[in-house]
Amino acid sequence: MIDLLRKRRSAPPALLRGPGPTPPERDLLLTLASRVPDHGKLVPFRFIVFEGEAREKAGAIIAEVFAAAHPEAGGADLEKERARLALAPLVIGVVSRAAPHHKIPEWEQILCAGAVCFNLEVAAHALGFASTWLTEWYGYDRTVLKRFGLAEHEKIAGFIHIGRDPGPREDRVRPQLSEIVTDFRA
Repeated sequence: MIDLLRKRRSAPPALLRGPGPTPPERDLLLTLASRVPDHGKLVPFRFIVFEGEAREKAGAIIAEVFAAAHPEAGGADLEKERARLALAPLVIGVVSRAAPHHKIPEWEQILCAGAVCFNLEVAAHALGFASTWLTEWYGYDRTVLKRFGLAEHEKIAGFIHIGRDPGPREDRVRPQLSEIVTDFRA
């Protein structure tokens, strides 16, 4: 596990190739992603799976909404938007369902959905896949989100793009502990 965490890297969706996860692997990924701290057992998250033709249909929605907001956009711009969820063989939308609760702060529920995103990335890596966690503009656009089936109170925590990376990838510069750690002294 330590080695896996040490080597995990994000891979740009444009580099991710198939084959993607098989249906049993996909179910395992979703099961593992769901195993997160969840104060109050509220399950403040859910998944939207984009694979196969569904990726192109979702891309058509993204491009349509983009075109309406940007009438000056040309064909190349619209094609870029259309391909947003079609680059990797599997994209999983993690939906945050955080809501007011008498005991559990919304912030904790949002963090739970974020933990789901990272668990999904780590599980993908453990199964030999690469992944990237993105949101992009359409992850905040209420028209797109409504057409993806999100309720008004739901938000996208992330789109996790999963596939095979022709790799290897250079690691990015990581923060030095001396720059991010303080010891509390009373």
